Amino acid sequence: MIALPLTAQADEGQWQPHQLPLLKAELKRIGIQTPAERLADLKRAPMSAIVSLGGCSASFVSPQGLIVTNHHCAYGDIQHNSSAKRNFIADGFLARSRAEELPASPNTRIYVTDSVEDVTQTVLRGLDPKLSGKARYEEIEKRIKDLIASCEADKAYRCSVPSFHRGMEYYRIRQMMIRDVRLVYAPSDKIGNFGGEIDNFEWPRHTGDFAFLRGYVGKDGRPADPSPDNVPYASKDFLAISAEGLKNGDPILLAGYPGRTNRYKLPREIRFVRDQSYPQYVAEYDADLEAIAQVTKTNPETAVRYASVSKGISNRLKKLQGLLDGFARRDIAAIKDEQQAEFNQWMKKQPNAKTLQEVLAQMDHLIQADERLSEEQFAWSVATKSDLLSSALQLYRLAVERQKPDAERESGYQDRDLPFIKARLTRLEQTFASEVDQARWKAALQRYQKLSADSHPLGLDALLPTVDAIAGLYQKSTLHDTVQRLDWMNKDAKAFTQSKDALIQLAVKLHDIHMTLENRRKEIDGNLDRIIPEYMRAVIAWKKSQGKPVYPDANSTLRVTYGTVSPYSPKDGLIKGPFTTLEGVLEKYTGKTPFDAPKALLEAARAKRYGAYKDKVLGTVPVNFLTTADTTGGNSGSAVMNKRAELVGLNFDSTYESVTKDWYFDPLMTRAIHVDIRYMLWVMAEVDKAENLLKELTIRYPNAKDKSAH
Repeated sequence: MIALPLTAQADEGQWQPHQLPLLKAELKRIGIQTPAERLADLKRAPMSAIVSLGGCSASFVSPQGLIVTNHHCAYGDIQHNSSAKRNFIADGFLARSRAEELPASPNTRIYVTDSVEDVTQTVLRGLDPKLSGKARYEEIEKRIKDLIASCEADKAYRCSVPSFHRGMEYYRIRQMMIRDVRLVYAPSDKIGNFGGEIDNFEWPRHTGDFAFLRGYVGKDGRPADPSPDNVPYASKDFLAISAEGLKNGDPILLAGYPGRTNRYKLPREIRFVRDQSYPQYVAEYDADLEAIAQVTKTNPETAVRYASVSKGISNRLKKLQGLLDGFARRDIAAIKDEQQAEFNQWMKKQPNAKTLQEVLAQMDHLIQADERLSEEQFAWSVATKSDLLSSALQLYRLAVERQKPDAERESGYQDRDLPFIKARLTRLEQTFASEVDQARWKAALQRYQKLSADSHPLGLDALLPTVDAIAGLYQKSTLHDTVQRLDWMNKDAKAFTQSKDALIQLAVKLHDIHMTLENRRKEIDGNLDRIIPEYMRAVIAWKKSQGKPVYPDANSTLRVTYGTVSPYSPKDGLIKGPFTTLEGVLEKYTGKTPFDAPKALLEAARAKRYGAYKDKVLGTVPVNFLTTADTTGGNSGSAVMNKRAELVGLNFDSTYESVTKDWYFDPLMTRAIHVDIRYMLWVMAEVDKAENLLKELTIRYPNAKDKSAH
């Protein structure tokens, strides 16, 4: 475990829970009253109430398995239950009884982390230094799979062994996995997505980005497959809700599962994504969205089917564009150059300076190879942009892997992964239309042909169909049928090679090219993982010598950050306050998407029916607020808690100027955006009349006379 410096700086840091006792002084300084030891305990609230949705964060808010997350995190579940005639995206959904709750998307899971164990020595001890990069990668993978297999002896749990500090440390994480998840309540997207892509990553915001799901288990209390006989999960720990709210300067804790940050990357790596990789993906996402829009704009049914697909692509596009704008506004690569120069000066004074210089030279060589391979992997992703072809490729890979003993199969294709593969293949029932898939692939193939020939994977061009041939491939395939698609999960490799299905035939031909790319990736990653830990150990020692915070980059594991409610100044002469209000919704309202709002909301707001959710300082209901918390993708839905660890909001976004925090944390500019719990409660009470849920929650009101506590 990495020791921390005596003092951290600003509010930077996405901390592992076990690190929090070493931050006692910082937490006390900003006013957090919950003991650090309690925050580090995964078996007690609040940490035991913080859960993952496998890409988003959430938290238990009742003893009956009820969780709250973002509307956009539950968007796939809402879309899964919607059609043009029964459009819960536009109209919202509320189950007024347990019997009315709807099944979530087939791939929705709730993960409850209950143990984190340092297994670095088990993973790294005794590795032969003469191993090739690929052999080293695969030996580490073998050890990780062994650790996972022993951890998953109890099938109620899902385990993982992610690396921290770029391969320097490994932790085995055990999570209870709830497989029966149901949609309970989601407001209309006129609330949950108010402002749409226009307001995405912008401030001020007025978005009610929240929704409720519920986890169900077998009658024995253990996770079970979806069944009408299941009962709500008994979540002994859950977050109480404070309707008191926050004010400017108040401290907050934020807990969730941030996805990926790159705070320890080298200047060269920043310049590659800034100048090459991100611009490519921005153009690709933009073109793909246009292809989807052209086919779905006249068909309400396909528009609903692709709503969540388009939303996901749009969100990635806006974030990448924000990163590029951030890189243009502030030269983060140059800042990293300065930091690297300082590190190099420090390094020269160290007894192992020569070794570290050799490590940096090796890293530069490997990073060049990584860049070349990344270009080819991007080209592959463009050339194969078809959901049906992707399904065929995955199914054939599964058949090939199943020729091996389970323990020797590639991660992602073991028996433990079969439910996830099935869920993805089943999910296409609600997110696929043949005419849209064909249009996306045709447009993508045309874009692929315009890419540099050097980026085309060797041998791929000769195997790809022409644009005119795509329709025939779909006509000669049965993969669009869910039953037929799932049936391929049970067939052996020989059945694939002998198949007359056109897309299966193409997948078989493309398999070797895909494997070549994958094996090259393993060789590079294996070699990087061999030498980067040496570099990271030196970086950590250097940062500690300066009293700077030392925390691992985010990697989708449970993290805690802290901060304060705070305004910011995006440019000279402009200060943006930390709260937006209900009146802002009225001011932005146009009656047209994305600034439309439900009639009930407009009436209640105009009548100033604020109830117990009126802020005494603002004189109205707060909608969104800003804090200095250190967040990134994956933190969507994260619990924002007050000094007593009571729920006061949900994280859902960052300001546009903050997006580059994935690479560099700027305390003056970095702000996270949260939906205020008082707006959530107000919408539930005044707009959607969700009294059944309000009664289920534990809500602490500032004055008993305002509202009796539920």
